[in-house]
Amino acid sequence: MEINQELLLQKIQEAKKGSQSAFNYLLDKFWNDVYGFQLKKTQNEYEAEDITIQTFSKAFKRLETFDENYSFSTWLIAISKNIHVDILRKKNSQLRINTISEASDKVNTIVDETPSIEDKLITEQNLAQLLQDIKKLKPHYQEVLNLRFFQEKSYKEISEALGEPMNNVKVKLLRAKKLLSEIIEDRKS
Repeated sequence: MEINQELLLQKIQEAKKGSQSAFNYLLDKFWNDVYGFQLKKTQNEYEAEDITIQTFSKAFKRLETFDENYSFSTWLIAISKNIHVDILRKKNSQLRINTISEASDKVNTIVDETPSIEDKLITEQNLAQLLQDIKKLKPHYQEVLNLRFFQEKSYKEISEALGEPMNNVKVKLLRAKKLLSEIIEDRKS
């Protein structure tokens, strides 16, 4: 599928200005490229999808750094590759830490992991604050966050519930999480 470069550059410019339809266009045009690349790398559909979502999230956050003299798909693949490498490094690092800790844990101990009253209170306060922050979002963002994180629906189930394509759901969820994080950052500062 040949991509019209003029239209692509126009959509990138619109996305830089925050256009949701431009984000959707870019996601629709390049999702399969990034997902296919990651599927070959990871050999795991869920991991490939997760890394692809992270790729678009990171790319959309840093869209203003994209140099239009280069290929957009190559830029996305480079971001995707770096995310995959970071994940592999974390896994290897965690594996080494676990191996060292298992070797040094010769004594068996029983740890009480029951949350204390203070822990429960803090969790409830954090949840209440999070819900207040979510209510500051537009209703369609509230709805997609609710379906994904509180009702634990899959992307497919959310897509069916909202009557929207799955890629739109993913973009909407990315935008909702980004806007929510901005609200939380503003509140903390």
